[in-house]
Amino acid sequence: MNIFRLAGDLSHLLAIILLLIKIWKTRSCAGISGKSQILFMIVYISRYLDLVTTFISVYNTIMKLVFITSSIATIYLMYVKFKATYDHNHDSFRIEFLLVPCFVLALLINASFTPLEVLWTFSIYLEAVAILPQLFLVSKTGEAESITSHYLFALGSYRALYLLNWIYRYYAEGHYDLIAIFAGAIQTILYCDFFYLYITKVLKGKKLQLPA
Repeated sequence: MNIFRLAGDLSHLLAIILLLIKIWKTRSCAGISGKSQILFMIVYISRYLDLVTTFISVYNTIMKLVFITSSIATIYLMYVKFKATYDHNHDSFRIEFLLVPCFVLALLINASFTPLEVLWTFSIYLEAVAILPQLFLVSKTGEAESITSHYLFALGSYRALYLLNWIYRYYAEGHYDLIAIFAGAIQTILYCDFFYLYITKVLKGKKLQLPA
């Protein structure tokens, strides 16, 4: 544990809280991609299957349970409780074009060819691109609500902070994971345009608009 990882975890947690608050308080999931939320749920479940085999720490276990349960809760709110507010027409990204390549890549490039390790690697690859349906939705609708923008910024910051965590661990501990670093870099790059627009638009009180 170091300050960058802790800050990353807190940013990730903040993103989830902002998303749930947005849906619950507005009684609407407008502007939120259900496809991205499905991908994140798959990421958390496939990554944290080691809950049943390995205990690392109370903190680690609690965070894993929070991510899994919150992702399932988000899916429930979007596809059951507030289903009428979900924008099926604009949320049209074909997620199989992300799922299949990520799984094939995990089979080919992994640290060790075991079920848990392949699933962990798959989750790392998938998380790197899981936000694409959300960015695609924002691009199609033309803009994002402020709270949705805050959610996306917190989510992007989480992965950027984890990159700093990997850099710190390399210099402080001599430890590194090329798969996690590569995927984290890809994910951060995908957020670059959004980060720029967030800083230049949202923080100045303007609506965020992504180029189509």
